[in-house]
Amino acid sequence: MPTLPARRPAAPFYKKYIGDRAFYKLALTVAVPVMLQNLITQFVNMLDNIMVGALGTEQMSGVSIVNQLVLIFNLALFGALSGIGIFTAQYYGKGDNDGIRYTMRYKLYVVIGLAITAIAVFLLFDEPLIRLFLHSAETGADGDLAATLEYGKTYLVMLLWGLVPFGVSQAFADTMRETGDTFTPMAAGFAAVGANCLFNYLLIFGKLFFPAMGVAGAALATVISRFLEAAILLVYAFTHKQKFPYLKKLLRGFKIPKELLKVTTRKGAPLLVNEILWSGGFSALGVAYSLHGLDVVAGYSIATTVTNLFSIAFMALGVSIGIIVGKLLGAEKHDEAYDTARKMIVFSFFVSVTVGLLMFAFGRYIPMLYTKTGDNAKALATYFIRVMGLFLPLHALSNASYFTLRSGGKTLITFLFDSVSLWLTSVPAAFLLFYVGHLSIYWVVPLIQCLELVKDVLGLYLVKKKVWIKTII
Repeated sequence: MPTLPARRPAAPFYKKYIGDRAFYKLALTVAVPVMLQNLITQFVNMLDNIMVGALGTEQMSGVSIVNQLVLIFNLALFGALSGIGIFTAQYYGKGDNDGIRYTMRYKLYVVIGLAITAIAVFLLFDEPLIRLFLHSAETGADGDLAATLEYGKTYLVMLLWGLVPFGVSQAFADTMRETGDTFTPMAAGFAAVGANCLFNYLLIFGKLFFPAMGVAGAALATVISRFLEAAILLVYAFTHKQKFPYLKKLLRGFKIPKELLKVTTRKGAPLLVNEILWSGGFSALGVAYSLHGLDVVAGYSIATTVTNLFSIAFMALGVSIGIIVGKLLGAEKHDEAYDTARKMIVFSFFVSVTVGLLMFAFGRYIPMLYTKTGDNAKALATYFIRVMGLFLPLHALSNASYFTLRSGGKTLITFLFDSVSLWLTSVPAAFLLFYVGHLSIYWVVPLIQCLELVKDVLGLYLVKKKVWIKTII
């Protein structure tokens, strides 16, 4: 009787979700430089926030409101570049430098167009936009709304000078990351945030021979850092063309193949619209929260700054998913792409559990640094920080799902998953809880955070269905 071949033992169940040492080395090789750059950026943002907060509650609230508005431009830029970047990553997987060069040109056209549009909108509608966030609390201490408006307008006008260099630097930095160089954007980012921190101190408070400019000094410091970052990236890129072969002849023409322009626009437009609507939804949430008073604006600003600092780990892992999985899809390694995405989603979740607990435990000490901010605003900030720390893992899951779906070019699905869910759930809920439910902000914020579960369930379902697995170039 013939002997049957021995059956190979099934791999342990956990192997589907836990990678080996080589897997985590690859993931961290991509993620750590992004993480470090974001760490420095967010840490300096927190220092900026503290320095502006040292001027008073109105100054910090005005700057916070403007930053929420400018976030719409920043995320629109992110969405537009991300849509084009899907193709850059897959061209890189195929070793097609011509394709990368064309996507790079398209990025430069887009960032300049978006910057000009944003400048025009902010100059024409600065006061009406800022006023959306200015409401008096029915009870308790509150600030001067007129002063907050003037500080916000002063900060915004100065900040507009930095939009174009910021867009150009992001176009170059994203392309470098998508083609395997994460170190150069990180180094440029370090230099920029260092300059921002230094000039903030000098220009806000008038140290050395610099004038004390207050919130205008904070904006000017940001503009200086934007120009510095763009200069470093451009000089390095064009003096090391052998390292970036796609830059050869980049500026000698304006040509982008019609078919590439068509398909990139079709895939990228939903991401652009998504980021505009998502950031707009985030700002709408800020408006809903501001109905509870100006102290809530200040407290929410502090809490958001702290949350951004603690969120860098899972945000960087999300970027890594887009780069690593996009490259695998470009090389048509579909099974490996799915396996990698699944393990990275799990990795991102457990990292965020650890970080969220640290945020809950230690984040409450940061509001103590805001010496000129009112006690009510600091108490609110402490509460918001602790709530956001507990819900951080839910945001990590939705973020990882978003980048996985995006890596395969499913931009319409990511649009529905990200922005539409925000506008259909969180935004109306925040207004209803105030106008209909008459609930305190202490109930509103955790209830809104719970709605992230809707995105998690939908995102993980779509990832498991493999609707995103596709080579698109």
